[in-house]
Amino acid sequence: MNNGDVSQGRRRFLIGATSVVGGVGVVGAAVPFVASWNPSAKAEAAGAPVTVNVSKLEPGQQMTVEWRGKPVWVIRRTDEMNENIRKLDDRVKDPLSEDAAQPAYIDGELRAIKEDYAVIVGICTHLGCSPTFRPEVAPADLGEDWLGGFYCACHGSRFDLAGRVFPGMPAPTNLEVPPYRYDDENTLTVGLDPEGAA
Repeated sequence: MNNGDVSQGRRRFLIGATSVVGGVGVVGAAVPFVASWNPSAKAEAAGAPVTVNVSKLEPGQQMTVEWRGKPVWVIRRTDEMNENIRKLDDRVKDPLSEDAAQPAYIDGELRAIKEDYAVIVGICTHLGCSPTFRPEVAPADLGEDWLGGFYCACHGSRFDLAGRVFPGMPAPTNLEVPPYRYDDENTLTVGLDPEGAA
């Protein structure tokens, strides 16, 4: 065996080993770079649907869940609350929510899939404050004609229990209704449309 053959073999081995190590390094650097293009777990969770069990929500009560960084109210309405909403049809600005942000499958004065549950984004359409749930009828601070609803203390906007704004308020439109669906009798998911809904 001559020294030229040994050197040639070493050269091939070193070139091959260097190529493998270099390739591993490129892949090692590329994986985190490509992975950085994917949304973070926090970003994915921020837009993810939220599932809620409403079985323990008593009539007349409200619960708040967070969806996309916004408070979403789930209100279990009584028959009296729904009747009071209907009494306000001629007193609210947009009774059938023709100018409101809501899915196409939400219509009518109650603005709900099921009459006894309202699902409403709890952010005032004026400047983004969060109104207060005021279900009582005729409280001293809101007047004798108050039949329950939401009051925004920031600038005085008033909404009924379906989230419909009264005329002359700073809020220009009704409260938003997010996309939502019922998975079963006691479970609803905010952020997903019902199956078959457009």
